Order: sequence, then C-alpha cells, then structure tokens
Amino acid sequence: MKPVNETKISFVSRSANEGFARAAVAAFAAQLDPAVDELVDLRTAVSEAVTNAIVHAYPDKLGVITLTVQLFENGCIRVQVRDRGCGIPDVDKAMEPLFTTGGEDRSGLGFSVMESFTDRLRVRSKIGKGTTVTMEKTIAPRVRARA
Repeated sequence: MKPVNETKISFVSRSANEGFARAAVAAFAAQLDPAVDELVDLRTAVSEAVTNAIVHAYPDKLGVITLTVQLFENGCIRVQVRDRGCGIPDVDKAMEPLFTTGGEDRSGLGFSVMESFTDRLRVRSKIGKGTTVTMEKTIAPRVRARA
C-alpha cells in the first residue's frame, strides 16, 4: 500500500534530539486525528527507538539518525528509525526484556516498550552497517458528533 503522506528528517545522535523526534512524529501524526492515548503511545515508542539509536548505535561518537514517517489511508502510521551505527549482533537476544548492553543505568526494556505501544515492530540490523526499527500503529477513526 502506498502512503498518502510522508516525511523524512535526519538529525545528529544527541540526546537533546530525542524530544525533537518525538514531537515531530506527534505533529505529523496529528493529521490522523489520534486520541490522546494513541498519541502518547506513539510518542513513547518513538522516544525509545531514538534513545536506543543514540545510546547503542553510536556509543563513542556522534552519528546520524534518520526518521521516516508514513501515513496510510487505512489510518496506519509507520515510523522508521534508522541509524548507520555499530549494529546489533543478536537482534533476538536484544529484544528480550531486561537484556541491555548499556550498563547498569539502562533497563533493557526499550524494545518491549516499543512492542507494547505499537501494533507491529520489526528490527533489522547488520554489524557495522546499522539498525532499522520499523513500528506501525493504526489510529482508530474517531466518531464526530453532528452539530
């Protein structure tokens, strides 16, 4: 299915840009007229994906994160967070709850959070090439009261 609208933005992997990414996705998603809880879920999932890229993809240097957002006629929003960082050696292991390579200050729940707040999560990664996290969420059509 072809998107009815899409945007792509790239930014440096600084933690300050996590809020920017979250706000940009929420602003773009507003076209679908999401309920507040749907928007909160989407913002949380995007926050986790971008934070993972910042912390894990580029642990010792700055890099570029590309965020692509697509809207579909059926109310689906697809968000893709891509980095060109170090990659994930074992995606299945990385997606296990509480698994982390980020040290004691990390909970290891990023992928679990993304999965619980979206309808579909796909993670593809190659060592030395980077990681792409794709999340999809369908926004329920809202019934409007007639005047």
